[in-house]
Amino acid sequence: MFDLSNKKALITGAGSGIGKEIALLFAKQGAEVFVLEMDEPKAQEVVNEIVASGGKAKYFIANVAERESIANVFTQIDALDILVNNAGIAHIGKVENTEVEDMERIFKVNVIGYFNCIKAAISLMKPKKAGVILNMASVAALVGIPERFAYSTSKGAVLAMTLSIAKDYVNEGIRCNSISPARVHTPFVDGYLTRTYPDNREEMFEKLSKTQPIGRMAKPIEIAALALYLCSDEASFVTGCDYPIDGGFVKLNN
Repeated sequence: MFDLSNKKALITGAGSGIGKEIALLFAKQGAEVFVLEMDEPKAQEVVNEIVASGGKAKYFIANVAERESIANVFTQIDALDILVNNAGIAHIGKVENTEVEDMERIFKVNVIGYFNCIKAAISLMKPKKAGVILNMASVAALVGIPERFAYSTSKGAVLAMTLSIAKDYVNEGIRCNSISPARVHTPFVDGYLTRTYPDNREEMFEKLSKTQPIGRMAKPIEIAALALYLCSDEASFVTGCDYPIDGGFVKLNN
């Protein structure tokens, strides 16, 4: 089950964290993986790890927010079966201390970036009437989270985008779903805690972990496992859905 042999998959933001684990798992399951990253050393590291394990991979350096950059990447790809929109950035703040520049920066990556990649991917998937698009949303789109105005708004747009793509291309054989993680223990989280709470990092890590009823943050590989299912033929009847993977955050925190 969950065999991706003869599939070609492009994962954005695949140099670290969730994207890296998705790339490694998809390659392990037989996919040829395209790592799309802005950080070339990280991209090269992931590709090297895949190739060393007997998999197939190559990387592209591009900014998802730049349409021409993404268009150039897709001209180098002759076929695509799976697109995972994972690259994203965050912002902390309420509406009153969020500036227009903050909203523009977040939307360029988290919304326009997804749009750029989907638009390019559709052009490769539509002619063969087959393909899977998976968008990384967030529990921030489903429940109110303090001081995440811009980020939550962008992820709400991702949910709406997912439904729209699923509806418009269901008769073209293209499926589109999204995943909404709660907190995931990634290098981003470690960096945030080190910068923001240098004197009580461990205490804050524990506090953030316990906001999930299950008592811990998710591991990137757990998110990757759900991504694998949704992008595999075993999920061929699934489209237009969002999947919270949150340790009970959405339903059990009331």
